[in-house]
This record gives sequence, C-alpha cells and structure tokens, in this order.
Amino acid sequence: MDWRGDLGFTDRLRAIQSLTTVYQHSSSTTAFAEAQAEARRCETEAYDQANSKEEYDRLCQQAIDTAEAKFAAPVNNDSKQVQDISHGEYQDLAGSSESSVGETFGQYTSCFHHFDGLHSTIYKSTAKDGAVRAVKITIPHLMTAPHDVQREARLLREAASPNVIPLVEMFNLDGGRLALVFPFLRYDFAQLLQRDMVTAAQTRSILRDMFQALEHIHKLGIIHRDIKPSNILMSSPDGPAYLADFGISWKEEDPGSELSDQKITDVGTTSYRAPEVLFGYKAYGTALDLWAAGCVVAEAITVGHGELFDSGPVGSDLSLIHSIFSTLGTPDEHIWPDVQVLPDWGKVEFYTVPAQSWEDILPAVSSNGRDLARRLLRYQSSERLSADKALRHPYFSTV
Repeated sequence: MDWRGDLGFTDRLRAIQSLTTVYQHSSSTTAFAEAQAEARRCETEAYDQANSKEEYDRLCQQAIDTAEAKFAAPVNNDSKQVQDISHGEYQDLAGSSESSVGETFGQYTSCFHHFDGLHSTIYKSTAKDGAVRAVKITIPHLMTAPHDVQREARLLREAASPNVIPLVEMFNLDGGRLALVFPFLRYDFAQLLQRDMVTAAQTRSILRDMFQALEHIHKLGIIHRDIKPSNILMSSPDGPAYLADFGISWKEEDPGSELSDQKITDVGTTSYRAPEVLFGYKAYGTALDLWAAGCVVAEAITVGHGELFDSGPVGSDLSLIHSIFSTLGTPDEHIWPDVQVLPDWGKVEFYTVPAQSWEDILPAVSSNGRDLARRLLRYQSSERLSADKALRHPYFSTV
C-alpha cells in the first residue's frame, strides 16, 4: 500500500488530464465532460486495481492504447486527387469583397495576397474553370543557395505522385520573375495541430500520407530537406495530405544541386534540423528527412502539440543541440559512431547528460506512436527507420 501514499494528488490529476485529452483527440464527437468522466473512471480503476506504481502507470498506458485502437479506423481517402476549394469558399478565405480587384499574373486574375515566404510570395486566385489556385511568385536571380526555384520545378515534376503537391504550370513574368501554380489547399498540418482540429485517426492518416510521399521521393534519390508540419498541406482535416515546398530539395546530378559530399548544411527549419547538420556533416542522405519526420510525429501525437526540441527565441544551433542532448542524452562514439566524421564535433565541450525515458519525453501518448518517434529520432542516421519501414510500423496498423 506504500506506493499509493507516495502517489500525490498532482500525479493523479495529471493522469486524469492526460487521459481526458486522449479521449477527446480519439474522437471528434466526444465532448469534454464525457471525456473527463471516462478519464476519471479509468484512472480510478487503475488506482484501485494496481499493486504498484509501475502497474498503475501500465494500466493508464493501456487505457490510452485502447482509446487509440477503438478509433483507429482509417479516414476514407479513396480519392487521391487534389480537391480544389470552391469559388465561394475561396472568397470567404480571401476575405475580399466583390469590388476587390487583386493582381493579375498571366491568365490568373484577382490574385489576392496570402503569404510571404523568404524568397517568394503566395497569392490565391481563381482560374477560368473556377478552380482555386496558389500562385507562387519568385525572383530566381535574387535567390541564395540552397533555394532554387528552377530545381524545385524540375524535382516536383519528377516526383509527381498522389502525396506530392502537383505543379499545375510554370511561366515567366516581367522583371525576371517566375510563377509556379499549384492547387490551393486550405490547411497545413501546423495550423490543424495548433488549433487542435484533428483526431487521432486523422493524425494517423496525415502522417501516413507524409511517409508515403517520403518513401516515393527517397526512392528517386530526392532529399526534401525541409520536412515540417507547415509543409504538409490538405484541403480538409480528413486529407489526403500532400508534401509541399521543394524549394531547397536536393538530388544528385541535378544541375542545381551540390555535390553529394558537399551539400549545404544550412537546411531545414529550426527545431526540425537533424543533429548531423548541426555539426557540419555535408554528406548526409535521406535520413535527414526522417529525423525531421520523427519530430513531426512527436509533435503530432503529444498533448498540446508543442515542438519536441527547442532552438531558442532566435533559432540558435547551440540552443537546439542543448535541447536535443538534454532530451535524448549527450551522445558519445558508442551511441553515435558517426561523430568521428562530423567536422564540428569536439569544437564545443558539452556536459554529459543522461537520456530521459521515452515515457517522460512523450507522456500520455499511445505506445505505438511513442515507439515510432523513438525509432526515427536516433543520433546514428543509419539506425533511423526508412520511410517504407515507418509505413509498416504498428502505429499505422488498423483494427
């Protein structure tokens, strides 16, 4: 009975809160009060039945896994064609009045500003057939490596597949500008996670689509180099999802790509950057994308959907390294044999920190989801699951 005396009120409340969140995420039809009542029932049952803290934790984890399995039916994505948003919905999203004119790019009129990127501006426009398009305006000669819009277009055409954003057309504009046209997709995965708009089943479906896209491009020898939730697009939380933004992608022998052992290391976005590039390794391969995919998995399945690693307020490499080491433990040559070939390894001395348990890193998530993230987030790139093996992981199994 001693273990119950050591289990504080805060510990039990945390378990109930975690279970409540899981029940809500498992089904979009579950109201908060209903989810909380079920969470309290399961936690009390675990508390009463367990003979130790370990068994209590196991029973709570079992409740989480059961909730996931109960709602594991896949989202119906039989049609893998991009569904364009209707003109009426586009007008609502654009927030424009009927009197607004917008800009014109080629055949695309009434183009309304949607988003500013580092080297491009995205507009929303309606084509003559009524389909809503995303028109990406770039100035190629002002781009700095590894950004290359011509290479982006080449690789997009080569990578055409059900889960890669289709390039509708490309055309030149005055002033040396280049326009790339895509279907306009209302959501990105980051928005859905931040707004808590996806269930466990929808999350699983979106992640499956991401890995299917990665499996396809990796077979072609393409490294995306910027995997993150905001580059996964869809017209509905039900999917299908499409991998987008190939602006810094790489393929050997492509005219715009670096030599295979001299790749640019300033790739990826802040907290999704793999440890090998943080230490200057230029001969990285497709496993670079799989580390980032592991970060996406962790973010997608965790309560609150926060980023797993923290690069600090200004996106510092040292802050990110500290965050990774504090979470996964400070590696050595036994854990990470490749440190011997990392150009910047040893330039800074780090405190030796033990790895956290994955149960502490990703608490209150399904066992299968936690294991998928664990198998992707390995220091040694050769130990990371490939995209095709990730797709065969039990997390994507249905009941």
